[in-house]
Formats: sequence, structure tokens, C-alpha cells
Amino acid sequence: MRPSPFSSIGWGLFVATLLVFAGSLLTATVLRFTSVSEQTLSYWTYGTSAIALLIGGFVSGRHSGQRGWYYGGMTGLLYGTLIWIIGFLGFDASFNAATLWFLVMAFLCAALGGILGVNLSRN
Repeated sequence: MRPSPFSSIGWGLFVATLLVFAGSLLTATVLRFTSVSEQTLSYWTYGTSAIALLIGGFVSGRHSGQRGWYYGGMTGLLYGTLIWIIGFLGFDASFNAATLWFLVMAFLCAALGGILGVNLSRN
């Protein structure tokens, strides 16, 4: 029996979210206990998201076993949309070119992870 598409995307999103939380804790610790300045925070944030999306897409693609680019990409789009909704509701962030760029990059990172997840699966 094939796993549900929602299950594959859900697992990928769950793993990506856990990795973002872990990366956020690591970033906060580095900022607190080292001389790294807050001006580099955006680089840390985007790097953490990219790694989390790559791994989340990998999990999604591996779980689905087929069409890794699609399941990984949908994981990335859902992640990016949730980040935008949180920013919109919590911080009055508008949808602009930077948001669109983030969604495209989230799709591409997670799609690459999904492709790797399908092709490196045990099946």
C-alpha cells in the first residue's frame, strides 16, 4: 500500500519544523556565547531554513517513494506559506518580491531533497 501524499508531505514538514527549532536554539546559543553579531542573523536564518528544507524534502521523497521533486517541492511550498502566514499575522509582513523569492527557493531546496530521497531510498 502506497503512503498518502498528505502523509509524505506531513512527515517532511514535521522534520523540517523540528530542524528549524533545533537550528534556532543553536543560533541563539552561538549569538549569546560568541562574538558573532546580530547582523549575520539573516544568513543563519536562511541557512537553517535551507538545510531543514533539504532534509525535510528528503524525508518527504523517501516516504513517498516516487515523484520526489513534487512531494519535496510541495513540502517546501507549504513550509514557506506557513512562514509567510506567521509573519503576516504576527508581524504584519506583506507579500512582496522577497516573499516570492523565499517561496521559490523553499520549493527548490525541498525539491532537491525530495529527488535525493527517492533516488537514495532502499527500494
